[in-house]
Order: sequence, then structure tokens, then C-alpha cells
Amino acid sequence: MNYIHRHMEKQIMELSSSYSAILLTGPRQAGKTTMLRELAEKEHIGRQYVTLDDYMERDMAKNDPAMFMQLHKPPVLIDEIQYAPELFTYIKIYVDQHHNPGDFWMTGSQIFRLMRGVQESLAGRVALLHMSPLSQREITGAPCVPFTPDAARLLTEGEQLRPVAAPELFGRLWQGSMPGLVSGRTPNRNVFYSSYLSTYVERDVRELSGSVDALKFNRFVTAAAARCSQLLNYKALADDADIDIQTSKAWVNILETLGIIFLLYPYSNNVLKRTVKTPKVYFYDTGLVCYLTRWSSPEVAERGAMNGALLENFTVSEIMKGYQNAGLTPYLYFYRDRDAREIDLILEGDGKLCPLEIKKTATPDRRLTRVFGVIGKSPLQLGTGAVLCMADKFGAFDSNHLIVPIWMI
Repeated sequence: MNYIHRHMEKQIMELSSSYSAILLTGPRQAGKTTMLRELAEKEHIGRQYVTLDDYMERDMAKNDPAMFMQLHKPPVLIDEIQYAPELFTYIKIYVDQHHNPGDFWMTGSQIFRLMRGVQESLAGRVALLHMSPLSQREITGAPCVPFTPDAARLLTEGEQLRPVAAPELFGRLWQGSMPGLVSGRTPNRNVFYSSYLSTYVERDVRELSGSVDALKFNRFVTAAAARCSQLLNYKALADDADIDIQTSKAWVNILETLGIIFLLYPYSNNVLKRTVKTPKVYFYDTGLVCYLTRWSSPEVAERGAMNGALLENFTVSEIMKGYQNAGLTPYLYFYRDRDAREIDLILEGDGKLCPLEIKKTATPDRRLTRVFGVIGKSPLQLGTGAVLCMADKFGAFDSNHLIVPIWMI
């Protein structure tokens, strides 16, 4: 039950030396508070801790924020700040008067860009970070290196990282990446996810939307999990959960707000006019997907009808986590046009588009890279492409088309 060090620790401490306020958002149980309390102990400055999950503290923060600020003087860690947006104005005033780096550490179980009150009150005064459940690199103790198809770096890393065979990779995918499960604090996976859905998700959904039919919402989340790595179809989700399309749209927004899912948008520009406009939906934690879609073991999940979708979701979320953990914004897209040509993932950076194909095969075929040329008409330069797959070691078709094992991501 040892504490698992997070890649974001370095970012937090560096930002805390220059920003007066840091807001760390992400889903419940992702390890935000555990990490910040661990870092607070190492500071040795007596940082106070207060959680707005405590109804008395929340009531004071909402109805008498001035008194709350007097009782909880900086340096302070305020947990679940989304419950009292009234505090943001008072924090802004304090920050503007004192300018002390590291005064306020805050966590929120809602994504900051969707959190009410932050944009208006603390714009430019707060460092914003997002924490997802554990990445595979955090679990295995590998360094924090956001993925890029850089042959030289991958060649070096391929010699340093331990290879992982398909059964073990699907074991990780099925087990999930919530710290409570990975650390062994909650050994029973089914109990963990069942409690997670009923205790946290349903409660937070009610906080965001008022009354909600818990059974229909559970059906809705299950329907979304069954369609992970696919184009978002509000009507299909609505039909499965027996709700209307407006409710379906609202509930997708809530799942995104709570950091359960994220949407990947299609790459398009004025030249590529035949591209689809609909985003694809992914979960941050594939363990939750496997729980919801009733895959009883890693072996069954690996052989099952969803194995390709699960592997794609796992790979995309790992790449997303790598960038978030480094404090970077990931510029990730996919490509699909009306001629049914598709690229699973496009990584944009340094004026280049790097196309990535994700396949559950140990021996990828070079023909998989043919489709990469469709984005060659883009104003941006076509960068190195890669097939991300179950190969046992790093390789390449040629200098512009790499073969990257998913365990290296």
C-alpha cells in the first residue's frame, strides 16, 4: 500500500514557487488529494487542509466566504473547491493583495474549463493542471516522457523499458488505473467500481443537474462505455438509456465535466473538406469500461468483440495522460472522411502532423500506413507516422513509418 509517486509532483512544486494559486482538477479517486497532502508534508510549512466535502465547511464557504478565509489562512489546501465558487472572488482579492507564491492549493472534481466561476475570477492568477488516473509509466516507475514518434528516443527507451506481452497488457487494461486499485488499498475491483459509480458519480451528477434517474444514468454510462473509441452518437445513447436527445447531450457534458470521458475531435482544415465533424468518445480509465461492459477477466476482454476498441481507448488515454502529467496541452485529433478513409490518431506539434494507427497485432502490415498520405494536403508538414501495436520490440518500416509497441507509450 505504498504511495505511488506521480509525474505531476514536479510540476506542482515548480508552479507553487511562482503562482499564488494552483488548481488541480480531475475525476474523484484519481489521487489528487493524496499527492498534494504528500507534497504538503514535505514542504514543512504547516499548510492547512480543508475539504468542502464536509458540509459544515461547505456551508461556511458558500454563505460566509470572508469568515472561511479568516479561519483557513494560507498556505492552505482546499479540497473540492467546485462546491463553493463563491470563494474564488475572495481568493482573487487575497492573491492581488499579497502575491505570495504557493498560498492556495485547490482541487476540483470537475474539469476547470467547465467549472463555474474560475474563468471570471481567477483568470491569469491561477495555474491550472489536470490529473487523470495513473498512467502506465507512473505504475511501472518509468520517466514522464510525452509520446512522440521520435525514432532515436524510442530506440534508446526500447532498451531501457521492460517488454510487456499481450496478456499482461490486457491485464493492466482490465484492472484499471485508479490508485486505490493499483496500490491494493481496495483489492476487490468489482466492489471498487460499483461503489465508485454509486457514491461519487451519481452524487456529483445530482450536484450538476439536480434530480437524476440513477438506473437510467447507469444505463447511459454503460452505453457510452460500449461505444468507446467510436464516433459520438447522442441518439444511440439516448435510445439505450430510454432518455431524450437533450438529456443525452447534457449527460455526455456531465461525464466530460467529471473527467470520466474525453472527446477527441476530427482534424480538418479548408483543404480537407470531406472530413466528418463528429468527435469520438474515450474513457480515461479502461478498467471502468471493462467493468461496465461486463468483461469478467483480462483473458475474456482480450478475446472479446471489443478488444480492438479497448486497446485503442487504452492507447489514446495513455498518450493523453503523458502530456497532462508533463503539464502540456495535448493536440490530438483523428481523421475520417466521407470516403471511409481513417487515421486513428493525429499528433500535432512543431508545425507537423504525425499520423498514428492503433492495431491489435504483433506483426503489422506496411499497408496500414498508406492512408497517412491523405493528410499530406494539409498546410502543416506530414511528420513521422507510426503503427502502435502489440509488437515485442521497437522497429520501423522505414525512417518515416515506425512500429511502436504499446507498452512503450
